[in-house]
Amino acid sequence: MKIVATLLAFAGCAAAFAPAPQGRASVALSEKPFSDALGAMAPLGLFDPLGLIADGSQAKFDALRERELKHGRVSMLAVAGYLTTAAGIRFPGAENIPDGLKAFPALMESQDGMNVLYQMGAFFVIAEIVNRDATWLDNEAEFVGDYRNGALDFGWDKFDDATKLKKRTIELNNGRAAMMGIWGLVTHELMGVSILPGGYLPGH
Repeated sequence: MKIVATLLAFAGCAAAFAPAPQGRASVALSEKPFSDALGAMAPLGLFDPLGLIADGSQAKFDALRERELKHGRVSMLAVAGYLTTAAGIRFPGAENIPDGLKAFPALMESQDGMNVLYQMGAFFVIAEIVNRDATWLDNEAEFVGDYRNGALDFGWDKFDDATKLKKRTIELNNGRAAMMGIWGLVTHELMGVSILPGGYLPGH
């Protein structure tokens, strides 16, 4: 009796992890709003566990996509800056400023450091003002997150549609990776566990 029960249990486990019929799975996936949008990629496809865009609202999707792009772009800069300072690279006059999270209290200890923080704050304000779709200009954004506003191009308009889609996908995925990356770097610094080459731990 125990053997039969064990076999039935294994059979149930196997059925639970067996792939669903391809036809039903593909139909269910295609019925989801935005399942074919940029960023809905294998193996997860459209990842919306909280159902934030389940109602199919294009305005809500565009707003969330814009925030995702912005956070991704900021995170890419954050990872680059974090690793650059961890490598020992500093601006002239900032050679004694530590890397990692300890840089902020170190900057607040002197007037020169405070001036650096003020400059950072001013840069954040200007970047927030500039990096948005200028609706007051006679210009239409090509896609959500397109902040060129008819002024910057760098050859973008010369690309074909397939190349544009590829580059936008690369930016989106790199931004997603950077968001996880900077969070991982900061978390490990707070834990006192290095994940950098040579066991180096910023801020320590």
